[in-house]
Amino acid sequence: MLSFATVRERWQSFAGGFVVLSLGMALVSMSVLALASAGPRVPDRLAGTPVFVSAPRLDRADGSFAPDRPWSPETVASLVEGLSAIPGVAQAVPDRAFYAQPVIGGRPAPSERGHAWSTARLAPYRLTAGTAPRKGETVVDRSLGLTPGTDVSVLTARGPVTFTVSGTVDGPGVFLNDAEAAPLSAGVRAIGLVAEPGADVAAIAEAAGRFADVLTGDGRSVLESRDDERTRWIGMQILTGMAVLSALVSVLVVGSTFAVGVAQRRRELGLLRAVGATPRQIRAMVYGEALVVGVAATAAGVAAGALLAPVLGAVLVEVGFEPTGFAVALSPLPLAGSFAGGVILTLVAVWSASRRAARVSPLEALREAEVDDRPMPRLRWIIGLASCALGVASAVSSDGEGAFVMSGLVAAVGLIAGLALLSPVVVPPVARYASWPFTRGRGAVGMLVRENARTAVRRTAATATPVLVTIGCAVLITGMVQTTAAGFAAVRATTIRADAVIVPDGTPGLTDASGGESSLFSAVFEANGDPLSTIGATPELLKTAGDTSGPLDELRHDDRVLVAEWLADDRGLRPGAVLPVSFEDGTSARLTVAGTVRNADADVLVSRDLLRRHDPVVLADEAYVVGAAPDPGPGARVVDVAAYAAEADAEEDRLVWIATLLLVVVSTAYAGVAIVNTMVMSAAGRVRDLEVLRLSGATPRQVRGTVAAESALVVLLGAGLGTVVALPALFGIRGAFAEAMNTDVPLVIPWPLIGGLVAVCLVLAAGASVLAATTKVGR
Repeated sequence: MLSFATVRERWQSFAGGFVVLSLGMALVSMSVLALASAGPRVPDRLAGTPVFVSAPRLDRADGSFAPDRPWSPETVASLVEGLSAIPGVAQAVPDRAFYAQPVIGGRPAPSERGHAWSTARLAPYRLTAGTAPRKGETVVDRSLGLTPGTDVSVLTARGPVTFTVSGTVDGPGVFLNDAEAAPLSAGVRAIGLVAEPGADVAAIAEAAGRFADVLTGDGRSVLESRDDERTRWIGMQILTGMAVLSALVSVLVVGSTFAVGVAQRRRELGLLRAVGATPRQIRAMVYGEALVVGVAATAAGVAAGALLAPVLGAVLVEVGFEPTGFAVALSPLPLAGSFAGGVILTLVAVWSASRRAARVSPLEALREAEVDDRPMPRLRWIIGLASCALGVASAVSSDGEGAFVMSGLVAAVGLIAGLALLSPVVVPPVARYASWPFTRGRGAVGMLVRENARTAVRRTAATATPVLVTIGCAVLITGMVQTTAAGFAAVRATTIRADAVIVPDGTPGLTDASGGESSLFSAVFEANGDPLSTIGATPELLKTAGDTSGPLDELRHDDRVLVAEWLADDRGLRPGAVLPVSFEDGTSARLTVAGTVRNADADVLVSRDLLRRHDPVVLADEAYVVGAAPDPGPGARVVDVAAYAAEADAEEDRLVWIATLLLVVVSTAYAGVAIVNTMVMSAAGRVRDLEVLRLSGATPRQVRGTVAAESALVVLLGAGLGTVVALPALFGIRGAFAEAMNTDVPLVIPWPLIGGLVAVCLVLAAGASVLAATTKVGR
């Protein structure tokens, strides 16, 4: 009962915690709902077929998207024959796919997948106009706006080919007749069993199990493309990070809110102790207040999260963190889990505050002075000093040969966390020296700003700490992302010995007809099915781009292979040894090991012509030109080396930068709420101080100026400390990166973004403090 009354009477003190917890639980519930909906799904183009058989699938580590070994052509023919004979099977359809992108109006269309016509039955897609394709003909998606009888140029891995449109279908893709599709397709890894009307699907699945692994129902989701699987995995990392960050920051801010509230209520708590309340009752009262706030805030946050989750799903698809077709489905279990988790997090957050409240002495009822000179808890000293020690040790041990990025991160995070924990000890002395210029001016405002920042330890630390953590992490993370991107661009610019580069333009890669010298990145498979990353290249290309070294001239022979040093040592492969492999088309070969290579960016190197013959689907990422650049045709453009170096990983850099900004924005939002909450709560505890200031002759304008200057000083101190802690780590990362890459790497920090974050914190702190002071003492 007392807890309800306290929350009702002091709702301003709990408003900040309510807002933070509501925001946090909204983000958590949205993320949890999205995660629950982010599992693999059956591709739409296969959804109409109830039974599939698939090639053996290897267990892969989390985050690995290596392909599985396809069946050999002989195995596919044998399987189709055997599966077609199963009673109830109307047709056994090998899933053949290839690269095919129509060119409409001189530009590649968004659709880039080609299929054999027989696979249209797996969806099923139906003709909306025209007839099935014959030789030299194609059926296309009706959304492209093409009509039967028109000619269309289609980009394939070999180059552009002109087909006549014979019909249109109600689904995406380009369809060729099976005879023309087979040589353009990759190896077959799945065969769909189209059932006759009324057939017993369970019996078909049981019979198919004698031939290969059977997939039915939701198990068919493993047939999603590797691109969609990778996109979905990236989205899961982002969503998990959002949920964890929201939960952790909610705990910290809610805990801070209750800690400040307990500090301001020491006289009240002392009175309760003086009239007979036991420490256990005081602790129970604080937990009761937390429970009231936690239940209300969590309920509001979860409700908001349920409403906004579909919007989050659409945003994730739009920015590329989830595959096309992803949608968030509402489910009671994730929402119930979020609600329970929010309440538990609230109770965990106030553990320290409840202990501090229980230790209040009855003599606190006699306190008049509000100078907060109580020592920090011993545990906070220990953890803070240990964090700083860890940060210093990581900074000292960082070198160009080790995991320098991780060392830099640990160093900066350790120091930031340590300073945050030790802020009641570190911030006031720094504030005293930093505010020295205020004392040189005329009037008492400067002196008041300096002394208030020095004596109000908890208020000063509570304001500076979120700014310190936010700005420090923002400088560290954004600087690291931008610096590493600039470093990789610098490495590319110094290792490419070409006059120009041909890059894709509206396509996923370059065809063989684009011109220049290009390599192909694919995979070969060992006898046990394990994939080996493979590059097909010419010696001339490897000498033009990169710093690969080894007997590269051996790549002029189609029966030779160069292996990475680690693979040679692990497999005992010496020059002259035979490496049996199978290719993407399912065929096998025995390649002679001609030597080892270094800095190859792949496990094995083979002749480009050999890889192209056995992988008719793979596209080149770029092509290098020495001399005058040819016309690359549609779907490609020519850029200079500097431009290529800057934009080579543009899509990956875009995703990383969006994820970085998302984390920074979420952190800044929490920091802003924490700052406003601290200002409002501290104003409630400073009413007498501000009234005395007014009675001493200060004008309302001077009072507002004093509290605004105090807030600005503390925010700038937090921003300065955060920057000072992060910069050495960034310099260390930059130096180690430059040493590892053997090139000069610039230090890139997005100062406009950092300045904007500091400005937001300044406006929030000064605005909240002035508004609160005006409300308490009048205009």
